[in-house]
Amino acid sequence: MRRVLVPTSLSPGQMALGSAVYDAAGSTMGTSWSARAVLAPGEQAANVGALAAQLQRQLDIVVAQMSHWESDSDLSRFNSAPAGSWHQLPCAFYEVLSYALEVADASGGAYDPCSGALVNCWGFGAHGRYDEPDFHPPSDSEITAIMARQDRSRLAVEAAARRVLQPGGVQIDLSSVAKGYAVDQLAASLELRGVHHYLVEVGGELRGAGVKPDGQPWWVTLEGVPDAGEQASTVVALHGLAVATSGDYRRHYQHRGARASHTLDPRTGYPIENNIASVTVLHQSCMAADALSTALSALGVEARMHFAEQHRLAARFLLRGPSGLEEVSTTAFQAMLQ
Repeated sequence: MRRVLVPTSLSPGQMALGSAVYDAAGSTMGTSWSARAVLAPGEQAANVGALAAQLQRQLDIVVAQMSHWESDSDLSRFNSAPAGSWHQLPCAFYEVLSYALEVADASGGAYDPCSGALVNCWGFGAHGRYDEPDFHPPSDSEITAIMARQDRSRLAVEAAARRVLQPGGVQIDLSSVAKGYAVDQLAASLELRGVHHYLVEVGGELRGAGVKPDGQPWWVTLEGVPDAGEQASTVVALHGLAVATSGDYRRHYQHRGARASHTLDPRTGYPIENNIASVTVLHQSCMAADALSTALSALGVEARMHFAEQHRLAARFLLRGPSGLEEVSTTAFQAMLQ
């Protein structure tokens, strides 16, 4: 079975006669990136290398500011800074952190960029990872101690000066939103060069605009659940849309007889305990789709649909059940089905 999703509004736009698709690709954030751009005849072959270099520079800025893998990134320096120190953040870092804090507040704490200490404790950070031979899952007392610190409530932000207070020990983790932001930066960089027909991707998160030279949109298949057997495929036209998926199958290990997913519930301090196998969100912003798919994964059964409908999100949930996967989707998602 195959289903098709298209945006509720289409605007093909204009492109020069003889335009063609050119590809660029590289590495970033421990994964790959790619871009497919429709270039006019005068912008082609000779400029593709320069275009790829420009896109790589945009991604390098994101890494330099927000990577928790790089010890000299702005984020790592903030995380290791002494208690009571104020830090003026670079524009991109501040923009992403501000949005992440908005999602944290809107979701009632089901999403929290200040939960880096929990992420590290469970082995999903940059060091002491769950797949290393000497890793040991955290004890209940360790989790209780981290939760008692209430890191989110201790973080202070001065918006006018883009300053953030390190109250001591707060570990910011933007891994569930920075990749989406990076996709948006690729799109913005192309738009600034006058390229309005493209498909860009970082580590499986995508954003598309316009159409291909043959008039077809950028068709992509929504991510399924690899360990769940045969599933219906759904393709979507990424025309002015971005897509991100959060799944419990990506990074996990067995703990106390259950799946310990890399998606944690910051309200409990433990990996999510629900039947959500994956959440896919379609949104104009890939940063938003990235963060919101994670937030929806942690929200409870009723709360997730209420939140998604309240915010008019085009979201698809794949739920694990006794007879296999069950799909549940929002009104906005269903409106796109053809």
